[in-house]
Amino acid sequence: MEERHSTLREKRRAETQRVIQAHAVRLFVARGYDGTTVNDVAEAAGVSPMTVYRHFPTKEDLVLVDQNGPLVAERIAATPAGQPLVRRIGGALVESARTLTAGDDRFLLARLRLMIATPALRARHLDNHHVLQQAIVDGLGDEAADPERAFQAAAAASACLAAMHTALVRWAAEDGRRDLPDLIGEAFAAAFGDAAPR
Repeated sequence: MEERHSTLREKRRAETQRVIQAHAVRLFVARGYDGTTVNDVAEAAGVSPMTVYRHFPTKEDLVLVDQNGPLVAERIAATPAGQPLVRRIGGALVESARTLTAGDDRFLLARLRLMIATPALRARHLDNHHVLQQAIVDGLGDEAADPERAFQAAAAASACLAAMHTALVRWAAEDGRRDLPDLIGEAFAAAFGDAAPR
């Protein structure tokens, strides 16, 4: 019974976050990031400003927060250990992009454009890359327990994230017309040649 309540609570929390973030992104696109306050977002979402801050501790989080890190870590953990790191990490990033764009890719595109165009978000986006890099290393579990292996994993993750970022910027510039996972795959092929995920 307690588990069912916990699951229901998590679903409600996720739905509240989704609604708040959707209103925030819509307002940021319409009025500009700097021209929109957290109070504006709260009013549009029909919640209190305290509720917004409970789900998104900073204004930047309204754009940047997503669940991509755990998704990528799960996919990496499920890959065979014998594959090259770049192939494992790159494959997980492509598959997570496929999952993210399976729903509303216009929302993802709007978030990405805000990240590119807003200096405060660009700076925080780099922090998110660091968090995602750590999630990737953590997804390797015991394989990355050795400091040398952890260093190799962090370097491979960083290189993959840089290639992916290049694809994301191009996808935004082209108004999302191309398939994002394919574009990320092309970036990996350009960066890593035969070692790229297939």
